[in-house]
Amino acid sequence: MSETQQLIENEWYIVRYSGEIPEIAYNSAIYHLTRAKDGPKLKLSPGQVKALRDAAVERYREIVLRDLDHDNIDTPAYRGVARSICNHRRFVRFCSRHQVDPAAVTTEAAQALVRFLEAELSLPPSRSGPSAFNCSYPELVAYAGELGVEFAPRYKELEKRCCSPD
Repeated sequence: MSETQQLIENEWYIVRYSGEIPEIAYNSAIYHLTRAKDGPKLKLSPGQVKALRDAAVERYREIVLRDLDHDNIDTPAYRGVARSICNHRRFVRFCSRHQVDPAAVTTEAAQALVRFLEAELSLPPSRSGPSAFNCSYPELVAYAGELGVEFAPRYKELEKRCCSPD
């Protein structure tokens, strides 16, 4: 593997496994590789830029879906539906800025949200422990709309498990 390939692969890894805001990692990688005073000042090919962009998309996908996986509720990784909402909106803006089609991830998020809502409906209303919803009911309904999910009338039952609107 050439030194250039190694540098790009290292940055790909940083972007792919970045924290909560993959776009920052992506932009930092592009800057470091191409313009940073102490960077290698590479001329990236369209394919190399795409590989880094795809790493950011995959990381966004992972963090959007993480908080729509009902099995994650009692894990340290779980941030709540509100975080999925925030991350999906960031993802859509990233896609708009970088000419990426968000449809595949949005469809996957829509399916995950429906599974999440159905899992919540299957639980007893009086269960103890923290609510899975750290967003308001209007925010939940709006997010469903953004994902193209028809908010079934039976989901109204989940309103009491949501946070109060601000």
